[in-house]
Amino acid sequence: MSRFRNLGVSGVKVSPICLGTMMFGGQTDTPTSVRIMHKALDQGLNFFDTADIYNAGQSEVVVGQALADRRQKVILATKGRGPMGEGPNDAGASRVHLRQAVDASLQRLKTDYIDLYYVHTPDYTTRIDETLRALDDLVRAGKIHYIACSNFRTWRLMEALWTSDRLNLHRFACIQPLYNIVNRDIEVELLPACHEHGIGVVSYSP
Repeated sequence: MSRFRNLGVSGVKVSPICLGTMMFGGQTDTPTSVRIMHKALDQGLNFFDTADIYNAGQSEVVVGQALADRRQKVILATKGRGPMGEGPNDAGASRVHLRQAVDASLQRLKTDYIDLYYVHTPDYTTRIDETLRALDDLVRAGKIHYIACSNFRTWRLMEALWTSDRLNLHRFACIQPLYNIVNRDIEVELLPACHEHGIGVVSYSP
């Protein structure tokens, strides 16, 4: 796979296919997971996706192990916002939780930076400006390179972009929606909005 494309209007280049690792460290055992990732690398993929809630963090652990000696060659994406404990601040897109979640993901992935960090699902109990300020701080601290969102409705994405522009914060580089031949709702509003505003689309469950 020799062709790469920019992620939205960012300068980072990714393979057209991103390898999702939701089952790694769970239904797919560690040796098999590592073998799959190494085969993907050998075939030219440089884009890998995981999340802190996948198999209670074990997906991140396995991904970190598999990519440890090739870290500089890959674009590594993970996600936060989901419940990682039973405490009142162990979930959500608040400043408190996102800072904790990023640090925990870095530890599990055995890396000192995350290339692309998604807010996994919307958190309507937290103001979007708090979420974006927290993510902006994490970018400026060097822990994250690019920020993104997943499962956001069009209006929430537009609110986030407007807030980032108004407050001079880093913008979402891409969005991860459900999209396949059966689920095509994003064609109505979300895809045109992303095209208009330069937001990359990394669909899941294709």
